[in-house]
Order: sequence, then structure tokens, then C-alpha cells
Amino acid sequence: MFHLAKLSVVCILGYSITARASFGQIEQLAWPPQLPDGQSVASVESKDLLKPQPGLNADVKIAKTPPRVELLYYQQQTYPGHPWSVWGDGLAVGTKYYSAIGDHLAPQGDALVVEYDSQTRQFRTLSSTSKVINLPEGHYMPGKIHSRIDQGKDGWLYYSTHRGSTRVTTDEFHYKGDWILRTHPESGRTEIVAQGPVPKACIPTSVLDPERMIFYGGTSAGDRTDKTVTFFAYDIARRKVLHTATGGPARYLIFARSTGRVYYMNGVTGKLMRYDPATGKPPKPIPGSIGLRAATQEMPDGSVYTVGKSDGHLWKFNTKTEAITDLGELAAASQTYTTTIDADPTGRYLYYIPGAHGGSQKDGTPIIQFDTKMRSRKVIAFLQPILQKQFGYVTLGTFGSAVSPDGSKLFVTWNGNRSGADKRGRFPFDTCALTVIHIPESERLTN
Repeated sequence: MFHLAKLSVVCILGYSITARASFGQIEQLAWPPQLPDGQSVASVESKDLLKPQPGLNADVKIAKTPPRVELLYYQQQTYPGHPWSVWGDGLAVGTKYYSAIGDHLAPQGDALVVEYDSQTRQFRTLSSTSKVINLPEGHYMPGKIHSRIDQGKDGWLYYSTHRGSTRVTTDEFHYKGDWILRTHPESGRTEIVAQGPVPKACIPTSVLDPERMIFYGGTSAGDRTDKTVTFFAYDIARRKVLHTATGGPARYLIFARSTGRVYYMNGVTGKLMRYDPATGKPPKPIPGSIGLRAATQEMPDGSVYTVGKSDGHLWKFNTKTEAITDLGELAAASQTYTTTIDADPTGRYLYYIPGAHGGSQKDGTPIIQFDTKMRSRKVIAFLQPILQKQFGYVTLGTFGSAVSPDGSKLFVTWNGNRSGADKRGRFPFDTCALTVIHIPESERLTN
């Protein structure tokens, strides 16, 4: 395993963490992380979750009934990571929630796919990239699963890997390209589907067509001076690349399950692109522009909801007409950067948390519910004050969440902090945690 202590400075979250000071604090924590009094699950249900936080926008409502919030630490964190962090989107199937956390810093990183059963309230490790890929010491091993986790019609979970450090995807570390992997959730068996479908490139974004079994991705070149982003379509059954195109999606794609089409923003031209597997022809530009840092799955009426990376807006895309609607601002307060958004089964309510890359705590970590019928925002809980006060855990943001199939629970995997602020008053990532937010029925009425 690669040791952070060997470095003088590590760049995380856009700022530097001095190894001797900050990592020393992290090493002194209990690993695996522990909740007070030996609890495996802590539960909070308090009106304090609805206490307004400073800076709340005037047009943002607050729920009347507080949710029940369960907090758990991922027990897979058995040693100080570099850091332990979450970068990929999760999936809820039945009573299970599938997520990925990782020991970030490649070339000897490790990423884990973890199952959480909301009935038994137990974690189960399904996959470890370092064990599955199993290369000799000194060979590149990814530290992230940055893609979605999606389930195919064959029952397997599909996802892809991504680098941690931007300096390790090189010939020095025998880099050939990142992996598409699949995991069978019942058996826990994991297989390599492909390595380097686009040679010498990482795969930070993906979406699976579960019926046609096509894995769509966008790449990041291993050479950090090369800014090329490539779109690719990969046939799972035939183990074959169907198509590649430059100017691909940097971070997310819209998938229309009803048609099989995928859409993304060309990172070079800024045009909205459509790829149709029925024709197999190169992606073509279509009219319109949309914010696309994250997207929901397609709703029963053909709607897909997205969030912009820098525009701070919510968007609606109609997969039948390809019409685009700007739904307005998404923020509750100061933070706008959002990397995961989920819809309940009816498509009435959306859930998201701004401040993904560190910053959600500045607004009190508001869990926002957006009513697509009324086009209004409502905070169903401010998590940060009460979780920090009761458990010493700072929720810094998330890249992974999912709504349960019945719409009653929101699962969120957190980048968080137990070690406290550094000398500059900033909180480094050190510990991943899961919250299960039980949304009161009164706050999700559909009339």
C-alpha cells in the first residue's frame, strides 16, 4: 500500500494538506471508525434537524416534520486512507443500497463496492479493485470508482475505475488504461469486463443501458497534459467497443431507457450530442444546451432531471421531444456544486445536496427536496449541526446517493471528517459515512 507519510504535501479538494500535521491526526483516530457507546447505527430524530441555518435563501421552505436519520460508518475503513472518499453514484435495489468508497491515492489505491441492507442494517463488502485486478507491486492500481453503479438485466452491477493522483497514469507505473468491472451482488463475485476500452484513459463517468447491455462512458486521458475526452459505447455481451468519439462527456450522460439513446455535452464545442444505438452512427449535435453535471434516471413521463456544473440551476429534459426546460436555481444557500440527484418513483420529488466537493457543511448540509409540480425547494433536514455536535462527524459533501424504490428513504454516502479542522480551519476528508434519511410521508404527498 502506498503511504501518505512518504509525501511532504498531498493535494486534495483543491488545497494542500500537510502530511505530518493532518495525517498524524487521522492516524490517531480509531480504525475502523466507531460511534459512541459501541453503536453500529446511531439514530437521530429531532426538531433541531429543521432549525434554519444562516444564509438560507428566502424562497426555500423548511419541512414541518423532521426525518429519522441513521448514521453508520463504513467498517471497511480499517486503516487511515489517503483519504477514504466517495466519488461515484450509488444505486438502490429493493432493500439494498450499493455504493463505492476508496483509498484514493493511486498508484497503489483500492476502491470497494459495498452493499448495505436497510432491513438488517448491515454492510457487506462485495468487491475490492486491488484484489480483483491483482497486479504486481509498482503497477498502477486505481483509487476511485468515479462512475455510476448500475445493474444490468443479467443481475450484475457494472461500474468503472478512475485514478486518484493525476501523476500516476504513466508508463512508469505500467499504465494501459482503466477498467470496466462487474459484480454479482448475491455471490459477491467480481469480474473484469474490459481494460482500456479507450487505451491509456481513465473512465470517470458511465451509464449502463440495462436492456441492451451497452456500457457508455466518458474518459480522462492518462497523460494529464492531454485534455481529450472520449465518448465510447461498449457492448457487454460481445466484449466489443461499438463506437468512440472525441469531445465526449466529462462527467455525466443522460440515458433515455425508453429509446436507448444517450445524450451528453460536447466538452469542446459545448453542443448537446445524441448517440442512438439503433443506427450506430456517430453522435450528432441537436438543438439546445443543458446543465449536465448529474442526472436522474428517466421518469415514467419521459422526463430526466439534471443539475448544471457551474450554472447552479436545475433542468428538465424531455426524452420524447428533446425539449429542455430551465427550472431555476437549485441552491438552498451559498453552495451550488451538485454531483448526484435522485428522483422518487413518481417523478414528483427530486433530492440533492449542494456542496459536493467539500462545502455542504457551510450551509448546514441541507438535504433538499424539489417539487417538480410546484417548482419549489424545501429543506427536509440540516444534517451538519446535529451530526457534528452529537458524533463529531462533519459532512463535507457527497458524490453518491440513491432513493429507495418506494421513495421513503434517501441513502447518502458522505465525504466527511472526524479528525477536526487543520491549522487553516479547513476540514480534510478522512472518513466515509452513510446516512439513511427516512422521509416522513407527510413531506412527500403527491396530491
